[in-house]
Amino acid sequence: MKDDYLQKILAARVYDVAIESPLDLAPAISKRMGNHLLLKREDKQPVFSFKLRGAYNKMAHLSKAALERGVICASAGNHAQGVALAAQKLGTDATIVMPVTTPRIKVTAVSARGAKVVLQGDSYHEANAHARSLARKHGLTFVHPYDDPLVIAGQGTIGMEILRQHAKPIDAIFVPVGGGGLIAGIAAYVKRVSPRTRIIGVEPEDSNAMAASLKAGKRVTLPHVNLFADGVAVRQVGKETFRLARKLVDEMVLVDTDEICAAIKDIFEDTRTVVEPSGALALAGAKRWAARRKAKGKTLVAIACGANMNFDRLRFVAERAELGEHREAVLAVTIPEEPGSFRTLCEVLGKRSVTEFNYRYADDRAAHVFLGLSVAGREETERLVATLARRGMKPVDLSDNELAKLHVRHLVGGRSPARSGEMLYRFEFPERPGALMNFLTHMGSGWNITLFHYRNHGADVGRVLVGLQVPESERGAFRRFLRDLGYDYTDETRNPAYRLFLR
Repeated sequence: MKDDYLQKILAARVYDVAIESPLDLAPAISKRMGNHLLLKREDKQPVFSFKLRGAYNKMAHLSKAALERGVICASAGNHAQGVALAAQKLGTDATIVMPVTTPRIKVTAVSARGAKVVLQGDSYHEANAHARSLARKHGLTFVHPYDDPLVIAGQGTIGMEILRQHAKPIDAIFVPVGGGGLIAGIAAYVKRVSPRTRIIGVEPEDSNAMAASLKAGKRVTLPHVNLFADGVAVRQVGKETFRLARKLVDEMVLVDTDEICAAIKDIFEDTRTVVEPSGALALAGAKRWAARRKAKGKTLVAIACGANMNFDRLRFVAERAELGEHREAVLAVTIPEEPGSFRTLCEVLGKRSVTEFNYRYADDRAAHVFLGLSVAGREETERLVATLARRGMKPVDLSDNELAKLHVRHLVGGRSPARSGEMLYRFEFPERPGALMNFLTHMGSGWNITLFHYRNHGADVGRVLVGLQVPESERGAFRRFLRDLGYDYTDETRNPAYRLFLR
C-alpha cells in the first residue's frame, strides 16, 4: 500500500551505517526561549548529516544487477556523502554530480569515500538534469535525494527515534525543508504514533519551494534560490514529498539569513558544534515560531540536520549572527556639524558597547554617523532610536537593510562629487573561482562605473555593489542590459543608507 509508510519506516535498513543520534536538551537556548528545546543531533552521523539514512535504505533494497551497474545521484553535498558511504559499504561504484558552488568540504568528503565527483551547474536543479542524462547514457541507477518512498522511509527513522527517546508529549517538531524528504518521512511516522505533535517545516525566505507550493495547492518551481543554506536550496519539491506534506505538515515557517546565522551561534554556544546553515534552520524556525506565538513552557524539537560547514564561511556567519539575534543594531544617525554634537551622541549611547563607528566630514551643516551597537533586543533598539530623535538627532534603523549590512558599512567615508544620472544596483551571482572576473566582463557595458564594492564572504553567493552613471536618454537600454545580464539584482538608488553615506 502506497501510504503504509509506518511499515516502511519500521523495516528500514539504516543502522548498518547510521547511529541512533542523540536527542539533547539545549539548556541555554531553552532558558532564553522559555521553552524546553531539544536538538536531534543528526550532525553526529558518520557523514555529519542525516542523508545517509535514506540513501542507504534505498540502495540496500536495490537488486544485485542494479548495484553491479553502479549508482548515480545529484546533490549539493550531504546526500552525495550518504550515497558514497552506502556505495562503499555495498561494494558498488558511485558517480556524484554536484553543483560547482558546492562547499569544498563536501566535495572532498565525497571523493575521500571513493566516489567519482562530477561538478556541473550552479544549482541542484542543473546538477540533477546532468545526472539524469548520465544515468540514461551509462545505464546507472539513479538515487533520488528526496522523492523516493525508500529514501523517505529512511529519513522517517528520525521521527521513530525522537518518539522513543522522549516518552513525554512533544508539542512540535521543527524540520528543515529542501526537497521535502526529511519532513515527509518524519511526519509519516509521527502523525501515526503521536498525532497531536505538530510537524512544522522551516525554509529560508528566499528558498521557500515547499511553502509556496502548499500555498498554491500545487508544486511550483522557484525562478531562483539563495544558496546560503545550500543543503535546502531546491527550486521544486518532490511529487511524493509534496503529496505527504499536504496531508501531514501542520504549518511552514520562513526565516532570513540573519536568523539562521544566529541559530548557528546558539547551537555552538550550547553544544560547541558548528552546524551548517541548513543544520541551524530548524532552530531558527522554532525561535521565530515561539516568539510570534509568545509560546512558553512548550516541548519543542529542532532537527540539527548537518554540520558540513566550510570554515571560511564562518566570517560571514559571525558578522550576521548578532543581527539575527537582535543583539546588534545598525544605525545611521544625523547630527549637526557643530562643536558638542559628538558629545551629545555619546551621552545618549551611554555605556552600550559600540561594535562599529564610521564617520567622515561631508559638509558644514550635518554629519552622518554609521553606528553598530550591542543591544539586548529589538525593543532596546526602538527605545534608543526614540531617545536620539528626542535629543534633536535624526536616527535611521538600518538593522534590516541589506545594502547597509553587506556594503555600506565597508564604504563609509568614501563620497563622490555629485554625478548626474548615478544609479546604484546590488547584484548576486554564484560564487566560484573566476566568477568576479566573469561579472566584470559582463559589466563592460560602456556606462561609467562610479562605485564598485565586492567582498568574499565565504558563501556560495557573490555580492557586488555597483554605481553606474546612466544618462536619462539611455535608461531604456540600461533596463534591457539588466534583463540580459542574467544576474539577480536590486535597485538601491533610493536606499537611505546610500543617500546618507555614499551620495
